[in-house]
Amino acid sequence: MKTIGKALLVGLCISGSAMVAPAVVSAGVVVDVDIAPPVLRVEPVPPPRVGFVWAPGYWDYRDRAHVWVPGRWMGERRGYHWIPDRWDQRGRRWHHAVGHWAR
Repeated sequence: MKTIGKALLVGLCISGSAMVAPAVVSAGVVVDVDIAPPVLRVEPVPPPRVGFVWAPGYWDYRDRAHVWVPGRWMGERRGYHWIPDRWDQRGRRWHHAVGHWAR
């Protein structure tokens, strides 16, 4: 009887964690700041690599300051293209549009 109780408890824990996981994955962060990002840095784009896409560097905003994030290679996703990170001015504020894959 104890074995059945333990198995039931383990099953409930596993099924409970499966219901919580999708909520964590869908979290996002919106960054709107008053300070304009600096001018983009000129980065040399490396030669193409089969199966990879180059994501150019961009200015991120951390701890009340803009910080340069260098470009990087990412595994390609067939049927998609990479939209790079960018900053859009909205009135007096600046909005960071995070890079993402699009069809």
